[in-house]
Amino acid sequence: MNLNEYQNYHETKAHTPAEFPYNTYLCSIPLDFQIVPLHWHSEIEIVVIKKGHGLISVDFDKRPVAAGDIVLIRPGQLHSIEQDGTKEMEYENIILKPELLISGDNDLCAEKFILPLLKGDISCASFLTPAFPFYPEAMECISRIDRFCEKRPEGYQLAVKGLLFQFVFLLVSCRQKKSAGPALHAKSLEKIKIVLKYVEENYAGHITIDDMAALTFYSKSHFMKFFKAYMGTGFIEYLNDYRLTIAERLLRTSGSSVLDIAEKSGFDNLSYFNRIFKRKYGQTPGQRRKCHSAPE
Repeated sequence: MNLNEYQNYHETKAHTPAEFPYNTYLCSIPLDFQIVPLHWHSEIEIVVIKKGHGLISVDFDKRPVAAGDIVLIRPGQLHSIEQDGTKEMEYENIILKPELLISGDNDLCAEKFILPLLKGDISCASFLTPAFPFYPEAMECISRIDRFCEKRPEGYQLAVKGLLFQFVFLLVSCRQKKSAGPALHAKSLEKIKIVLKYVEENYAGHITIDDMAALTFYSKSHFMKFFKAYMGTGFIEYLNDYRLTIAERLLRTSGSSVLDIAEKSGFDNLSYFNRIFKRKYGQTPGQRRKCHSAPE
């Protein structure tokens, strides 16, 4: 699922206006999406769980989340959001560009705190729950930002920036010691990100394991072992699942024919598409469409 497609699902205008690159919107799982596939981007993302339960993964650390939890996703971190069984979840998604917090060259706060935090040199938890000592203050920052963004009084941008700096201060001043658990090798993580970004941008076309091996400078056999070791599934299984996620959303939100949707999602064989779609969703594409009324 293309990042802009995901972000613009509820927002018709640019999600981060050039003059003030901050935006927030609400999403619901599974009403809007059953899953937001593993992806990454250069923006800062803050996910605030409003209702229900779900699953969020940040750099392969997948955890259950519930109403009240805050998830911080730094630029470049791999992350996904998905349904937890049959449970529903509503969440606020906040997207902002790092430049919003950086004044330019010789910015002491940026050099000493903000950039190290965003790069991971200053360690902080990705999953913030009500059990954290600074949680009430962090949630208050987000709540106040939401109120300013809703009412938009003159100069509200100043208040938003000030509260974002306060949020970052809480993260920095209450930093945690780095976990002693296993860490992803930086080069391997970058290769995974390259592969996932390629799939995100080219899923509708013809993609082979040979293509991915060449992209990562691995042999075909080594790539298959590498991908499965990190992702827990084979590449073809991952690719098919990604394409099915796209197809399922198109069935619910567009009036295109099943054949067109199969082709737009990267399947050139309709019977194969129908077969694996039913295996994943327990329904044929036609049956799935009947369960959801597409917009006019």
